[in-house]
Amino acid sequence: MVDLLKNRYRILCSLSRGGFGETFLAEDTDMPSARRCVIKKLIPIANDPQIYQLVKERFQREGIILEKLGEGNSQIPSLYAYFEESGQFYLVQEWIKGTTLSEKVRQEGKLNEGVVKEILISILSVLDYIHTQHIVHRDIKPDNIIIRASDNKPFLIDFGAVKETMGTVMTTSGHSTYSIAIGTPGFMPSEQIAGRPVYASDLYSLALTAIYLLSGKYPQEFATNPATGEILWRQHALSTSSALATILDKAIQPHPRDRFLSAKEMLAAIKNEVRAIPTSAPSASPTGVSTAVISPARGNSNSRVTNTNSGGLKDWQKATIVGSIIGSFVMGASMVNSYFSRQSELQISASNSLNNSEVQPQEHNTPEINTSPIVQPTQPSESETVNSPAAQPTQPSESETVNSPSVQSPNDRNENSKTGNLSPKPSSSDRNENLTNAIEESQAAQFVEKLYALLSDKKFDEARLAYGPPLAAQFDPNFFTQFERVTVENLQIISRTDSSINLIGENTYFYPDGSTQREQRTYTVRNLNGKLKITNSKFVKVTKFRQN
Repeated sequence: MVDLLKNRYRILCSLSRGGFGETFLAEDTDMPSARRCVIKKLIPIANDPQIYQLVKERFQREGIILEKLGEGNSQIPSLYAYFEESGQFYLVQEWIKGTTLSEKVRQEGKLNEGVVKEILISILSVLDYIHTQHIVHRDIKPDNIIIRASDNKPFLIDFGAVKETMGTVMTTSGHSTYSIAIGTPGFMPSEQIAGRPVYASDLYSLALTAIYLLSGKYPQEFATNPATGEILWRQHALSTSSALATILDKAIQPHPRDRFLSAKEMLAAIKNEVRAIPTSAPSASPTGVSTAVISPARGNSNSRVTNTNSGGLKDWQKATIVGSIIGSFVMGASMVNSYFSRQSELQISASNSLNNSEVQPQEHNTPEINTSPIVQPTQPSESETVNSPAAQPTQPSESETVNSPSVQSPNDRNENSKTGNLSPKPSSSDRNENLTNAIEESQAAQFVEKLYALLSDKKFDEARLAYGPPLAAQFDPNFFTQFERVTVENLQIISRTDSSINLIGENTYFYPDGSTQREQRTYTVRNLNGKLKITNSKFVKVTKFRQN
């Protein structure tokens, strides 16, 4: 990269590198003070002239919206400039000198409740402003909140839509779509994983960030209630008051309808230390969030949103009851698309059509999003903390999901035979097809092992061929570039059909700094037209968290 960009910005050093480009610290030579700034170089993943023109138009449009956002809040870094040069896109932003919340916990340990409340109140005020602009941030996590050194003010950085725009691809039917889902596994709620974020999705992520500050643990380290999917975190933060714990529990409910309706409502609950929080109405069905913002910006604070108290418990409860009545009319539509169990830790996300990326006038609690998602893998967002050294990445995840059949013991199968629970006898042609598609256990295990050998060798084109068509089309190798190698061991069969085998095994992720992490994962290997393919996979649990 040239040292002087656009004949103005001198690159000082690289801050981080990710799947969509690179982030630099630079100085503005046109300013008398040679003001320091952060420059994000963004590269579209699709090398196609039609896609490039589409990305260029949307980048410009999102820049306008980003500039508008920055004028309304002083806790979002200023956008100084945005431009396109030599086929690449650039954002020039204010450099916030400070510490991310991830770094703060690593340096100081768990934070006390008073500090966490102050951070929550401050960021909820920012979210209230963002949501009134019909924007969902979609990547709130400890790495994306910076405490400025000069005044200890929290800043919210790294809006998700820029990565989504750079991930634009064209489908086989000729329509544009996003190939990369936005968010960080663990901090993402299920509806966001499915490509349908709502305002309550940001509240979910913020609450889990607060729980991380109180406990020092990432979301993947907590157990979940197998019956409800609720996250069981309280025993890891015993000093947390019942009032705050109740508020955070409400914000991280698996179903959006059970969370707070808005940032303002959650802010009021924290300020008033509400102890009896009623069940709220469903969050508006995510039928169109305009996630057109690219990246943070800040301008004058004149038009800053003032976050007022709700007026007390009684007024708040009345508002909630009214909201519940209104919400019941849209519950039927939202229930079809909203409920996915958090416990599954899905690592596939649905991408949204780009047809409605412009912000449209709408009610505050009715974001709009295209509800025809395309299933795709969700990679953890790369550590792009642009204003400070890169933090430790979130726990690794891969890009497939699976619904593994339950394990049936031989005794169970024999019992079924005795009681007459038999399937219809297959025809001759069915039997021949089953014999043709049958897979040996050793074949399936060797096939999964071969995939990880290819990934470790960075032979991504060959690795892509191991996936079934939907996953192969969405496979993003960038996730695996952060590791020296990834292995799979202890593969065991858990169930099988005539044409597929379900396995469970352990992955080990080897980081360049020598640290490792182990996870348990399931795989479905299927015979498709005479060739083995991995059609589904599911994260089970972390068996050993990252250690040196």
